[in-house]
Amino acid sequence: MSVESLVIFLLIGLVAGWLAGQVFKGYGFGLVGNILVGVGGAFLGGFLLPKVGLHIAGILGSIISAFIGALILLAVLRLIKRV
Repeated sequence: MSVESLVIFLLIGLVAGWLAGQVFKGYGFGLVGNILVGVGGAFLGGFLLPKVGLHIAGILGSIISAFIGALILLAVLRLIKRV
């Protein structure tokens, strides 16, 4: 993975994590935590969405996929934290 790809991946994770943090008001992890949730969401979204037949291309599609994955990840983390 080149440095450019890594920076783009982290930026997508940052945007997706921030957006997911906005949806789950009051449940943010701060800047670094949101990046980690977004990157984890990018992996999760990239794995799950093709399994259900959704293939989204392009940079905007990557952000949407990471956002959906980050929402799922935050929902799971919220459930785990409550237990």
